[in-house]
Amino acid sequence: MCCVLQLKAYATLGLLRLLLFSSGSVFMMEITKRGLVLGATAAVLSTVAVTGAGIHLSQSQAFFQDSPKELIDEVWQIVDRNYVDGTFNQVDWKAIRQEYLSRNYANKQEAYKAVREMLEKLNDPYTRFMDPEEFKNMQVETSGELTGVGIQLALDEETKKLVVIAPIEGTPAAKAGVLAKDVITKIDGKPTEGMDVNDAVGLIRGQAGTEVTLTIKRGSAEKVFKLKRERIEIHPVRFSVKQDIPGQKTGYIRLNQFSANAAAEMRAAIQDLEKQGVTGYVLDLRSNPGGLLYASVDIARMWLKDGGIVSTVDRQGVSDRQKANNRQLTDKPLVVLVDGGSASASEILSGALQDNKRAVLVGTKTFGKGLVQSVRGLGDGSGLAVTIAKYFTPSGRDINHAGIAPDVVIELSDAQRQELSRNRDEIGTAKDPQYAKGIEVLQQQIARRNSGGGNSAASR
Repeated sequence: MCCVLQLKAYATLGLLRLLLFSSGSVFMMEITKRGLVLGATAAVLSTVAVTGAGIHLSQSQAFFQDSPKELIDEVWQIVDRNYVDGTFNQVDWKAIRQEYLSRNYANKQEAYKAVREMLEKLNDPYTRFMDPEEFKNMQVETSGELTGVGIQLALDEETKKLVVIAPIEGTPAAKAGVLAKDVITKIDGKPTEGMDVNDAVGLIRGQAGTEVTLTIKRGSAEKVFKLKRERIEIHPVRFSVKQDIPGQKTGYIRLNQFSANAAAEMRAAIQDLEKQGVTGYVLDLRSNPGGLLYASVDIARMWLKDGGIVSTVDRQGVSDRQKANNRQLTDKPLVVLVDGGSASASEILSGALQDNKRAVLVGTKTFGKGLVQSVRGLGDGSGLAVTIAKYFTPSGRDINHAGIAPDVVIELSDAQRQELSRNRDEIGTAKDPQYAKGIEVLQQQIARRNSGGGNSAASR
């Protein structure tokens, strides 16, 4: 998930597209071989900004006049000043400017097409142009209310296929059984081969109450889902008290995305669970594509008393470091659940907790989005997401493409994934193998703490 919105956490999904919902909002996510990116959502969560973890949204100072070339030059100038790689990924960026300004454009649509072509030469899926409607949608999405089917989508970097990063809980896609890593081959019968995420989002989203048919390839099988679009209000945090450890209360918190209200909802959840006397926590970041950078930093501070959280480095080598501020809400044992759908801001948070030995990570390797995008409004109402920095965990790890390896690895079989998809109520229960392992690890942490062994996740 991208005002300056740091979306560093969305593997923007970078960022990839979150598809589905919004009548117009796009949050971006990144998706790689493993699948998640912070990027767009079809209702998309578009890469709005930032980076894997964060979105950076700022208003352009340039003024778009009637000439389409003004827009092209405005985009070129922003990239020229801010792009993370001073070589522009070995592209002669000055020659690109000359080429595209030498052309004549009859209207804005031709200019928009030219801008997209120009940016494609960077070979960076996270640096992207949004026309006024797409940009407006992206802004809407950060509000947490969307219209669509609730799918997070991305274009796989290797296969160039449209891949589901994850369905949003409680949405039509999730209820119908759409799964992470499903490949969307057709939308209302239209093949998606060669289709970019924006075009896919345009076909998937629509008015509440209308239907869209998605043809999906899952392994060698083909499945057809007829989904009714809905108005979706997204609450990023769900929490409850569990009693899976004999004689102990466990606080279970599921964070679905790092939206604008994520930090406030997380604070309220922790405070409520503390009042109920829980002895430890399971924080579930599985299939969380990321979102706003500042949200990931704020949430990390709720769990950390001191220590680093994340550092970002731009092309000049300027580093910005975010640290804990002695305002943690609890020091009780913590287990964090992650998987290949945990991207961007999720990786910032889990990396900070792991490096500071504050939590034990359980599950599978995370997505691997370590880039930051800045989202800027342009003079004509369109928008531009530009990769402006890399981010590193407190220990200096560059997790881009590499992801974060959990401390305790536990894979789900295809059958287990499908079972949890069909029965969403089993997520975060004993029937959820990763959660069950997390409870086992948490019990060990609580026992160690009670015996005087401390609360360091280092002694596992």
